[in-house]
Amino acid sequence: MTYHTLRQRFVLSAGSTLVVSLLMAATVDNASAMPRAPEGNATPPQLPAESSSAAAPAVSDPAPLGLFWEALDARPQDAWTRLRQNLAWDIDRLPPGARARVDKWIARYRQSPENIASITREAKPWLAWITQQVEERGLPGEIALLPFVESSFDPAARSYRGAAGLWQFMPRTGDALGLLRNGRYDGRLDVAASTRAALGYIESQAQRWYGGDIALSLAAYNAGAGTVNKARRRAQRQGRGGDYWSLDLPGETMQYLPKLYAIAEIIGHPDRYGVNLPDINAAPAFATVELNRSMSLANLSRRLDVSASRLARLNPGVLRGTVDPAHGATLLVPSDADRQTLAAFSNAGTSSEQATHRVESGDSLTTIAMRYDVSPNELVRWNAIERSGTLRPGQLLTLSDG
Repeated sequence: MTYHTLRQRFVLSAGSTLVVSLLMAATVDNASAMPRAPEGNATPPQLPAESSSAAAPAVSDPAPLGLFWEALDARPQDAWTRLRQNLAWDIDRLPPGARARVDKWIARYRQSPENIASITREAKPWLAWITQQVEERGLPGEIALLPFVESSFDPAARSYRGAAGLWQFMPRTGDALGLLRNGRYDGRLDVAASTRAALGYIESQAQRWYGGDIALSLAAYNAGAGTVNKARRRAQRQGRGGDYWSLDLPGETMQYLPKLYAIAEIIGHPDRYGVNLPDINAAPAFATVELNRSMSLANLSRRLDVSASRLARLNPGVLRGTVDPAHGATLLVPSDADRQTLAAFSNAGTSSEQATHRVESGDSLTTIAMRYDVSPNELVRWNAIERSGTLRPGQLLTLSDG
């Protein structure tokens, strides 16, 4: 399957000079030139797939006035707008049988619009960042909605079969993809790590086995490449095509793509289907931080002035309340967290100045240790302190054993 979309994008400057100029151009008589929508056929980058002969329509006539006003009415993007710009699948191009399978799921979802609204609220912390990752890889935007099908956008979700996380990785699959698991951390539950692993897995399988066919790669993501490859060989021996819609696959996998097509269609046209989507900013709601030392979420909460529950929700892969670089954990923090504070204990901010503390009046070993999530005994050992009472204002303390 090859995914192509032809879109015209209207790029409008935020400057008032351009807006005024456009308004003046719109009011001149018919002999004057009308503003034109920029020519261009926005086909998102994609994996190698079947060739397409689709050509962009020529743009020779002035843009209709309605499109001009639509461009003028452009507002700052939200996450749903950005996602829709990357949706690449067209249900109207599906074969009748495939379209019927998708329509069945659209009907089911329409019966419970409140469920869609509930799940999309769960997506609020994650959608913008995942959409960004999908876009950067040139994958169809629909892939950003796969957690809707897999986990209802719950990063702590676990299945009775042992799959876990937003992308529902089984233990062995997660291990094979380098998602660390131990008593302190489970990379399958780490949204940033598991998202990168999932997108890389889908992308690599499409390239390795299916000539860039994302639909077949998604089927293999659900059922395993061996199952899908066997079904393809069987279908081809029987004179059927080798595409996803021609295969006889396990029941769950037969519904996998129709579900994703259906939810993408509804998200793409929420008014048509009577669904209210929550407001989600286009900018990611969190940032990733590589810590340079072990720290508890409780201490990070105090230092960042972010609630402990909020940090815990962003970091379900942290299993014992402590982020430990030695165990593979990367911290996710709200995007509005104080950057200067983060720099004090992140790899990005590591320096001789940031790895030390200058004693101030009123400081004690206990208060300093609590601030940096170390023990007073460690401070004593690292700095060869003989007695705690010898601390003096201006003294520079080392905060690590290095």
